[in-house]
Amino acid sequence: MLSNILVYLVGFPGTGKLTVARALAGPLNAKVVDNHWINNPIFGLVDNDRVTPFPVAIWDQIDKVRDAVLTTIATISRPETSFILTHAGYDDQPEDRKIYDAIAAAAARRNAGFVPVVLICDEAELVKRIASPERAVRLKSMNVIAAQRDARGRTPLTPAHPNTMILNNSHLSPQDAATAILEHINSCSARHAGEVGQR
Repeated sequence: MLSNILVYLVGFPGTGKLTVARALAGPLNAKVVDNHWINNPIFGLVDNDRVTPFPVAIWDQIDKVRDAVLTTIATISRPETSFILTHAGYDDQPEDRKIYDAIAAAAARRNAGFVPVVLICDEAELVKRIASPERAVRLKSMNVIAAQRDARGRTPLTPAHPNTMILNNSHLSPQDAATAILEHINSCSARHAGEVGQR
């Protein structure tokens, strides 16, 4: 059994990060830390229509929540526990790179196997998913125009890490996506004995 793995699922809003994380959590025996699990304590205090950007000042408060979560993962959580963290990150955003660096540092502090997974999605499927009413319940963005802009001209944050996997999640079931990621984790473990978790 793998243990002490930190999977970092990154991609545009609507690429299925939370859905895939939940499907992967059982086979990996991991705790899911969705980015909205961090964001929503603050988002829930501010009125928003799910399309208009939040006030810029809100992100400083969210950073405090994230710091507390990552410190707990790095220093208090059981050493054998695995985690799946999600992040809507962009390659051209310095703040997103800082979030990635903080997550990678938390993995290093607990000596965890670190596996970044970039989820990508075709434009039509991305727009369909972003408009789903289910997203409103979790205070997620439902901005279709932004989703189109993402698909046509932006790049998700793509870590320059030897364990990075890029997975097109346009037409995979959550279970199939989770299986592909688990196979990748096992491949990393075999390729870097001792680097990715305990077997």
